[in-house]
Amino acid sequence: MTLGRARFSAAQLLLLGLFAVYSLLPLWWVVVTIFKDNGQLFSTFGLWFGSTAHLAENWHTLVSREDGIFLRWLLNSVLYAGATALGSVLVSAVAGYAFSAYDFAGKNLLFAVILATIMVPGTALVLPLFLMMQKLGLLNTYWAVILPALANPFGLYLMRLFWDSGFPRELTEAARIDGAGEWTIFQRLGLPLVRGGLVTVGLFAFVAAWNNFFLPLVVVNRSELFPLTLGLSIWNQTSSSSGQEPLYTVIVLGALVSVLPLLIAFLTLGRYWQGGLASGAVKG
Repeated sequence: MTLGRARFSAAQLLLLGLFAVYSLLPLWWVVVTIFKDNGQLFSTFGLWFGSTAHLAENWHTLVSREDGIFLRWLLNSVLYAGATALGSVLVSAVAGYAFSAYDFAGKNLLFAVILATIMVPGTALVLPLFLMMQKLGLLNTYWAVILPALANPFGLYLMRLFWDSGFPRELTEAARIDGAGEWTIFQRLGLPLVRGGLVTVGLFAFVAAWNNFFLPLVVVNRSELFPLTLGLSIWNQTSSSSGQEPLYTVIVLGALVSVLPLLIAFLTLGRYWQGGLASGAVKG
């Protein structure tokens, strides 16, 4: 039986159109704002373009202010998000494999306790993390931002689902009979079969680390270590409180640039991510 194309009523189309406008309007405002200066931002119609000369001026200010520290913040964000994503994928894949492939005392209880940590607000963990990083001597280092983000209970949960659904125990037993070691089974046989799960966990971890603000605010106070989220916020506060001309349009341009790596990641890995979510949904 073939399914015909779905038909929408005029009311449904109108509702979808209004929802699309509502969703895209903030993005449109960001795009047109980078073509303005602060004066035009508040004196002209807010939903239309200004001048390309203002775009060039905003870009020059963005990349040259404080000796081009914005580019350093951009590289920092790439480092934080990339290292966190890779480390989170590795930890979640290994831990998910252990929970899926082995039976040990307290397995279900331990898994439940780990999942329960998802309910703990991030703000409640900031002070313990700060004290821990201080004790280890890692404050004002890249490690202070990367290491706490490697613990990913939701990533562990997803990877266990993928291991359970995509890597049958029969294959593990057959490989052991043939003399394969545990690392060989995990790396050469298992990882290719759960590739969708690896990409899914990696993308979630990358986005979370890229948007991370509160943890860097607490554990680093040197501007050369700031990620984009923290750096742009500091710019906004300092320019407004010091009596200087606000950097509204420059900060909006910086925010737009900060979105591009996320778009690239989703466009590059989107098909694996969608397939991974579908596999998890089937398992669930």
